[in-house]
Amino acid sequence: MKIPYTKMHGLGNNYIYIDLFHFDLDERFFPEVARRVSDVNTGIGSDGMIVIHPSDVADVGMRIFNKDGSEGMNCGNGLRCVAKYVVEKGIVETEDFKIQTKANVVEAVVPSADGIVNDITINMGEPILQRSLIPMMGTDEDKVVAEPFVTDGKELKVTAVSMGNPHAIFFVDRIEDAPLHELGPVITDDLRFPDQVNVEFVEVVSSDELNFRVWERGSGITQACGTGACASVVAAVLNGKSERGKEVTVHLSGGDLVVNWDLNGVVWMTGGAEIITEGVYFFRD
Repeated sequence: MKIPYTKMHGLGNNYIYIDLFHFDLDERFFPEVARRVSDVNTGIGSDGMIVIHPSDVADVGMRIFNKDGSEGMNCGNGLRCVAKYVVEKGIVETEDFKIQTKANVVEAVVPSADGIVNDITINMGEPILQRSLIPMMGTDEDKVVAEPFVTDGKELKVTAVSMGNPHAIFFVDRIEDAPLHELGPVITDDLRFPDQVNVEFVEVVSSDELNFRVWERGSGITQACGTGACASVVAAVLNGKSERGKEVTVHLSGGDLVVNWDLNGVVWMTGGAEIITEGVYFFRD
């Protein structure tokens, strides 16, 4: 089977995008195609696969598959890439439209000049802070903020936030010293997170500037995580390190995102997206 694809990245967080507006791929193949195209040696190489599809509840829909074939709930960098794609390909003809994910429906604001999209702003909705809804095991409370968290013989403090997918945020003094390789895979599979968890280490540079590194469930270390950047700003506010209603620049390995948890409770994310290449993948069932 010949599958047309577009490879895109948001701050280095790269996925293979399959356009179901112009190509028909049976969804039973989604997990296996994701695993194969993600392989850097025998496939194309990516952090996973995102399917762009028609939606009954929004202007466009997207489904996210990690490089191990598991399906994700939401992806901030993926949302920006999908927004750029559907505008530049003429699938959506307005600058303000809705995108459906498995977690929710979000608003995209995509100004374009001569049909080319640069910065994209996504309304990521309100963060989920209740322990049972993140989800995280333990006595249910409204919030998990700077809670003692012992793992691998080390005592850390965790703040847990869901942006449609779960995040465990740990503040560190120096991002260079963050134990990402050591503790990322341990925490993501910790039984206190029944659906696994994305793991973020964050250094506070100032109230409006954060350094950020991530281990993503199903993918490992990636250059960027849009929902994680949003969750880190929410966590910074909850810990008194930043302010609601203030734009915060988050420095990820792949570049910067600007995030604002506004006074109405909504998280806004602004950043770029880029097309890397387009082609055809030969899938053998």
